[in-house]
Amino acid sequence: MAMPPPTRPCHLLPLSLGLFQGALLLFFALFITYDEPSARAEDADLVANQLYGIFPLFQDIQVMLVVGLGLLLTFLPRYGLSVLTHNFLLLNFSTQWALVLQGLLHHFHHGQVRLDLRNLLTAEFAAVTVLISVGAILGRTSPCQLLVVAACEVPIYLASEWAVVTRLGVLDVGGTITIHIFSCYFGLGVSKALFGAARWLVHPKETPTPRSDLLSLVGTLILWVFWPSFVAILCQPGDAQHHAILNTLLARSASAVTTMVASSLRERDGKLSPGHLQNGSLAGGVAIGTVADMAMPPVAALALGSLSAVACILGFRFLTPLLVRKLALQDQCGIHNLRGLPGILGTAASAVAIPVASEDTSGSRFSQALCQAAGLAVAIGGSLLAGLLTGAALRLPCLARPPERLCFDDLLYFKIQDQAESPEPGSTAEEGDLALKERV
Repeated sequence: MAMPPPTRPCHLLPLSLGLFQGALLLFFALFITYDEPSARAEDADLVANQLYGIFPLFQDIQVMLVVGLGLLLTFLPRYGLSVLTHNFLLLNFSTQWALVLQGLLHHFHHGQVRLDLRNLLTAEFAAVTVLISVGAILGRTSPCQLLVVAACEVPIYLASEWAVVTRLGVLDVGGTITIHIFSCYFGLGVSKALFGAARWLVHPKETPTPRSDLLSLVGTLILWVFWPSFVAILCQPGDAQHHAILNTLLARSASAVTTMVASSLRERDGKLSPGHLQNGSLAGGVAIGTVADMAMPPVAALALGSLSAVACILGFRFLTPLLVRKLALQDQCGIHNLRGLPGILGTAASAVAIPVASEDTSGSRFSQALCQAAGLAVAIGGSLLAGLLTGAALRLPCLARPPERLCFDDLLYFKIQDQAESPEPGSTAEEGDLALKERV
């Protein structure tokens, strides 16, 4: 007698999240407290000034991650609720998980953990890598699989960031190497291991509509506006932070204009591609991160922004189809074109700009250029290997990967009942739900 197919473990997600939050409450109760206020008036004024200086930028980043990045991913017309909810869930889960890991490390070395806004900021940077990486596998994965990605990626990111910045001494104030490149190749590694050699046909539900493209473009505009805060928040106040803001503004502006030029020239009729605008306009912000705080000529920031936009557009045109054809590599959101290619370009620019901008005439400036290249290699190699291992773990049956016919649809995770799809009078709720799933 044939066994019936296993039912979807619908309670696995709330159970695992409930256990995680309960364990987190216990950990915070035992080990974490707020930083104690200073008794000295001058120290209290200094702390207040630092808070007022960092909190507006921190709020900008909150808007970027919750609203901007969430809307950017809504180009899938029937998956918008899932994208926004999963993005919000992963942000909070990954931030808390990063705080736990940082707290454990600090407690091991120093005892009681003192929590302040900077700790929370570095934890959110770890969460950013997760939000970017899952873009490669968007729509064909369950929430449980996404949480496993977050649980694995956050500690690996913290180790990679320590190795690249602390051990190698790489200069990367805007996270070009430590965040964008790392998360890109981690996500691609997860995608390759999870989907293997499968060559997916275009799913009928993943084709964008004018409405979904419009929402995604709104997300792009929000990210575009607030990107200087993301780059400048960890810079030293003063000239370095001023340079970071100016250079980021110029790079973003150049990438936005160049995207429109390159996208229009690519099409015979001169029309613009919404996908190009949604991604290429942000490429300059990704590339500028390694050199943003340097006192370089303004024309260098403009040139880097333009080149990164061209690299992004050409990536969509030539590299993405090549990776699908040769490697069967799935990249749902094109993170390689927006994060990987501009990130590599920005790292190459830093290897050139550091010897030119440095006033040191000794060989140390050239050593720093080599450190930049070494940091790039470590970030790509480590994230790709870790992503492959994580993707292999996601293939476990208990993680409830959705069947192909139910991918890219909010109906799998949300109770949505349009007036046109409401069940017939007299039918039961179970029959109505079954009818909705049969239409998928």
